Amino acid sequence: MPNKPIIGVTMGDPASIGPEIAVKALLDQNIHAICKPLVVGDAKVFQHIIDKLGLQARIHAIQDVKDAKFTFGEIDVFDLQNVDLAQLQFGEISAMAGEASFRAVEKVIQLALANEIDGTVTGPINKKSINEAGHHFAGHTEIYAHYTNTKKYAMLLSEDFLRVIHVSTHVSLRQACDNVKKDRILEVTELLQNGLKQLGIENLKIGIAGLNPHAGDSGLFGTEEAEEILPAVEEALRLGYDVEGPVPADTMFSKAATGYYGGVVAMYHDQGHIPFKLSGFKWNAEKKQMDSVKGVNITMGLPIIRTSVDHGTAFEIAGKGVASPDAMVLAIEHAVQLAKYKLAEKSAVPS
Repeated sequence: MPNKPIIGVTMGDPASIGPEIAVKALLDQNIHAICKPLVVGDAKVFQHIIDKLGLQARIHAIQDVKDAKFTFGEIDVFDLQNVDLAQLQFGEISAMAGEASFRAVEKVIQLALANEIDGTVTGPINKKSINEAGHHFAGHTEIYAHYTNTKKYAMLLSEDFLRVIHVSTHVSLRQACDNVKKDRILEVTELLQNGLKQLGIENLKIGIAGLNPHAGDSGLFGTEEAEEILPAVEEALRLGYDVEGPVPADTMFSKAATGYYGGVVAMYHDQGHIPFKLSGFKWNAEKKQMDSVKGVNITMGLPIIRTSVDHGTAFEIAGKGVASPDAMVLAIEHAVQLAKYKLAEKSAVPS
């Protein structure tokens, strides 16, 4: 693949599975075939996980993107030098780990805004750790929005046929209900269609979920469908979008999982996340661990590319060598696809 994009991958929380899945993903030759991967974090942490797990990789610590080698088996780390290994404990919340994970995100955003890299992929962070470090954000999405000065953005989840965007995410359920407004639904519908196009999805049919059981059942169980969701659907149709709704959520996702919809709009965090993770996360009851964790989180509306694994820090298995890199591999692949689209779009604009 000529002109392979440079993809910055953050360390995630150093006490989590983040460093492990980053190393494992970068030891996949297919990743090097499609991009030039660069890890952002503390080089000592990556060397520690390599030594602890006996992974066949070398670390190349750098302070400038131009010094990266992008050689398979030798992992380029933009070294922030901000973790004290003597204090680091796998699976534990700490301000030090929160600070290190936050600074990796901050740096990868800076590199992307400066056009030194073509896309960013984030490893899992612990929200309590970053807040203990003094950074009061609800998650990655809000950090990116703040540092890129983005006002209109949304979380898009992608795995196989299932692509889900959210009207709201990290707010209380009570507040999420209040956030179901016509203008916001239209906004995320537009972001979803843009995302589908950027991912190369040909099916642009969009399902828009109801908020209440049975999509309100003609007003018996709530009025949000009639007052906010249906008017948004009608306006979207008028604007030329291929939308359907409000669709009862308990039937919409079963259709979406088979490819009936190119993507769907969920009204709040768990309405979208539960079916999504049921599809992509495979729990092994005998081993009492995940066999596979698939799913990519994309932040739509940003001026830069950001994808992420859609799982947490998995503190309970950190440092044990059993973490699956599947989601990280998928997140990098999605970032590459988005970077290719952005490059093609830029090339199509007359100079």
